[in-house]
Amino acid sequence: MKYFVVDTNVGVVANGAAPQADEECRDVCIGALERVRRNRILLDEELRILGEYLQRLNLAGQPGPGDAFLKWVFEVQADTRHCERIEITPREGAEDDFEEFPQDESLKGFDPADRKFVAVALASGRHPLVLNAVDSDWGHYHSSLKRHGVQVEFLCPQHVSENSKPPRKRRRK
Repeated sequence: MKYFVVDTNVGVVANGAAPQADEECRDVCIGALERVRRNRILLDEELRILGEYLQRLNLAGQPGPGDAFLKWVFEVQADTRHCERIEITPREGAEDDFEEFPQDESLKGFDPADRKFVAVALASGRHPLVLNAVDSDWGHYHSSLKRHGVQVEFLCPQHVSENSKPPRKRRRK
């Protein structure tokens, strides 16, 4: 049995709702969501990940494959044959940062909204694949995440360069 952590952008792309993603990327994302359904998904115990899915996908399970995936996740969230819920600990004073997220200067700029995925992957001890479609943050920080044991599968490498550098922060005047 394989374990997966799925970034929300995979379901969004599967639905055809990411204009930067091409048809090949969409097809790969649909296949990846089917692969997750045959294995196990990891969620956080407080359901922050599911909450993000609920904001971006349709719980009715229609009209797209990403919506069908959300409906499946919602239905199996308490079924240990398909889902494992992992306890992660918010850092004091930071709702989008977690004790399980590596304290590493090279990850300082990693998107706070995506830290829950990393925290779940690391806290699980299951060495899951983190699925990403088009979110460039995963590419920008890939080598640092890998150094900490986070395995990212880039479903659409044509849209995310693993070796790209993070964008420079603009200085405020």
